[in-house]
Amino acid sequence: MAEKRVLMKGNEVIAEAALRAGCRNYFGYPITPQTEVMHYMAKKMVQIGGNFVQAESEVAAINMVYGAAAAGFRVMTSSSSPGISLKQEGISYIAGAELPAVVVNIVRAGPGLGGILPAQSDYFQATKGGGHGDYRNIVIAPASVQELYEMTVEAFNLADKYRMLAMIMGDGTLGQMMEPVAFRDVEPIVNVEKPWAASGRNGRAEHNVVTSIYINPDDLEAKNNELKAKYDYIEENEVRFEEINCEDADIVLVAYSTCSRICKNVMKQAAQKGLKVGMLRPITLWPFPHKKINEIAAKSNVKAFLSVELSNGQMVEDVKLAVNGQKPVHFFGRNGGNLPSQKEILDRIIEINENPMGGAL
Repeated sequence: MAEKRVLMKGNEVIAEAALRAGCRNYFGYPITPQTEVMHYMAKKMVQIGGNFVQAESEVAAINMVYGAAAAGFRVMTSSSSPGISLKQEGISYIAGAELPAVVVNIVRAGPGLGGILPAQSDYFQATKGGGHGDYRNIVIAPASVQELYEMTVEAFNLADKYRMLAMIMGDGTLGQMMEPVAFRDVEPIVNVEKPWAASGRNGRAEHNVVTSIYINPDDLEAKNNELKAKYDYIEENEVRFEEINCEDADIVLVAYSTCSRICKNVMKQAAQKGLKVGMLRPITLWPFPHKKINEIAAKSNVKAFLSVELSNGQMVEDVKLAVNGQKPVHFFGRNGGNLPSQKEILDRIIEINENPMGGAL
């Protein structure tokens, strides 16, 4: 990393990171609270000879992404919750065609039009596929502006490596906040050959064809099984998390992105009261750190888990599956654009410490 640090807004850092990662194609449609990604791309793409299109809709934007990815280019789109919903059909087509692309979701409160304030209520949509068919997306959840930079670059590498869509999932707080960022002098870009790309014959007898349609049921089943094998491999090899003070913790928090930042301060307050509180922060929401959480749950000192979210309880379902009945699992969440206070989380920790089974899911 270079020593110089630059104060930048989260959304702008995402765009800068994409450019540094070699993205020269961006297609999107404005929606709060991610519109600064578009603003930045609109200005910079012209300067570096890239392609920027403000599409007529989110549906158009994701299909432009499909086209650029099919031609072998690094490509990105960004939106916020309702816009990501509109992109779901195209995202499923991208998965079926095994195309590498990056999609950014700066989550806002819902359902419906909802509000423009931060939320994590798109967790189900992001991690369980979101569109039609059996497929997965790599989902990365940064917790700082610095991580937005580093993980956006990594998202492009992972997308190319596995020929699939990688999603950066942030929230309105993370996208709008400003923090100092240290940029690398040289990005760790992984250059992957793309012999499958629809980019002309290039000496071949036939053109490449990029498609997701398989009329014969045996062919489609075989394709789905190939995808499943790839997803299984990713679950074994690409899980990322941060583990904090879980060695002798009585209560283990599970939180990501903005909630994890709040929880880190709560852990300090809990320690002052003599409470042993640890935290497991998923960095990849898919693949989810099931094995690590199960390993922590097996420790005799752990009394219970508490999932802290900006939703009415979505990630907590994966936490329960990972814990697998070994310890009680609790949930605390705020929604509608409200953030949990440190006091609210600390009070819940105190309650659970006194009665681990009380209110468990």
